[in-house]
Amino acid sequence: GTNCIHLQQTHEVVKLMRDLLDMVTPDVVLLTETNVPHEENISYFGDGDEAHMVYQFSLPPLLLHALMNGDSSHLTTWASSLDALPESCTYLNFTASHDGIGVRPLQGIIPDEELLRLAEKVKALGGHVSSKANSDGSESPYELNITYFDALGDDPDTVTDLHLARFLCSQTVAMELRGVPAVYFHSFVATRNNQAGVKESGRARTINRRKWQEEELESILADARSPGSRVMKEYIRRLQFRSQHKVFHPDAAQEIVDLGSNLFVVRRERGGERVVCISNFTDQYMELKIDDRLFGPNQAAHCSDILTGRRYMGEEKLIALDAYQTVWLQ
Repeated sequence: GTNCIHLQQTHEVVKLMRDLLDMVTPDVVLLTETNVPHEENISYFGDGDEAHMVYQFSLPPLLLHALMNGDSSHLTTWASSLDALPESCTYLNFTASHDGIGVRPLQGIIPDEELLRLAEKVKALGGHVSSKANSDGSESPYELNITYFDALGDDPDTVTDLHLARFLCSQTVAMELRGVPAVYFHSFVATRNNQAGVKESGRARTINRRKWQEEELESILADARSPGSRVMKEYIRRLQFRSQHKVFHPDAAQEIVDLGSNLFVVRRERGGERVVCISNFTDQYMELKIDDRLFGPNQAAHCSDILTGRRYMGEEKLIALDAYQTVWLQ
C-alpha cells in the first residue's frame, strides 16, 4: 500500500464526494477528521469545494495548556492567526472526543519543553500519555489520555469549586469561537477518569470511554451537589443563552483582542449585534476596565453580561472577574 494522506488524489476524492452530496442531498454536511498540524488540517476545505467543516484539532490541547498554566498567550496568538474561511465552510469546535487529546496540532505553536510539561501534568492527574516513534529512534507525546474534566483539575481524587470553574471556562470558550460547538457526552456530565476500564481493556483510550449504567448516571444527575449535575445544568444554561444571539452564528465575524496573558477575549459581530467574550484564565480575582479596546471608540457607555444579567452603566467602568469566570458583554 501507499501513504495516501494529503495526496492531491485524496483531495480529488473529497471533491468528488462533495459534488455528489451537493447534487443528491445538499443539506448534508461533509466533515473531515484529520488529526494533523493545523495547515494540513484546513487544506481539506480546498477552495470551498471540499469539506464543509473541519475538526478544530488545535483547540483542545491549546485550551488545556492555557488553562493549566494560567497563560492564554499561545492560544491568543493562534486564534488571531486563523484566516478567513471559504464561503459555507466552518470549524467544528470541540475539546474532547472518544479518542485522546491529540498534541500533534501543537507542533510549531508551543515549545517542545512546554508540551512535555503538559504531558507530565496529565500523568499527575491520573491520565496516560501515548507516544509515537520518531525517525531518530526517540519518542514524543502523540495523545493525552484523560477526561477533559479531570485534565483541568488540581487533584485526581477531589473536585473543588475552582476545578468546576476552570472546566466550565474551557467549555464556554469552545462555545463562543467562530464555528459550531461539539459537546462530548462525558464532558457534558463531568465524567471522571475510567481507570478500571483502562486496566480491564489494556487500552489508554478507554479512560475517556466510560459506559454509564442508566441508574448510576440518573442518581448522580439527580444530586444537585454532584459535579455532573452542576456542570450539566450550567452547560445547558450557557448553550441556551448562546442560541439566542446571532453573533454566535458560524458565519459571524470574529476578532481576537489581546489584553494580556491572563485573559482570553473574543469579539463577535453579526447584523448590528456585537458581543465581547472575556475569560479570566487565572485562579485569581481580576478587575478589567471597560474601554475602547473592547467595543471600539465610544461604544461602551452601557453594556450588560448575557450570562449573569449584570449591567454596567454610567461611571461603572470596571468588570469584576472571579477566577476562571467568563462574561459575554453586549
